[in-house]
Amino acid sequence: MTLKTILAAAALTLTSGAAGFACPAHDHQAMSCIEGTTWDADAKACVPQISS
Repeated sequence: MTLKTILAAAALTLTSGAAGFACPAHDHQAMSCIEGTTWDADAKACVPQISS
């Protein structure tokens, strides 16, 4: 019974660790801002759009 528990724990640890590395593109998600604002990557926020 102990061996089964250890193997199950190891399998869960490996799969959760692999899932963390499987999708490194979390910083590349599309951002939607309300009308009149634009996304500022440096501030990582929507800022008022300046029109000239």
